Amino acid sequence: MDVRLQDILIMKKNHPCGSREWLVLRTGMDFRLRCQGCGHEVMLPRSKAEKNIRQIQRDGVSVPLK
Repeated sequence: MDVRLQDILIMKKNHPCGSREWLVLRTGMDFRLRCQGCGHEVMLPRSKAEKNIRQIQRDGVSVPLK
């Protein structure tokens, strides 16, 4: 899956603050993501993050998942 820095990931489940959108701060074997609702940052293993992604937005445009 092609996830790049500054992409916005729309996830399957809501964060407790109610937002589903996460900003990608770091990629590699794991992702560092920042919640767009409350600003909370988390590190997730790539495999766990990729299976929970519903949509990727890059520069305001939706990118198809592969």
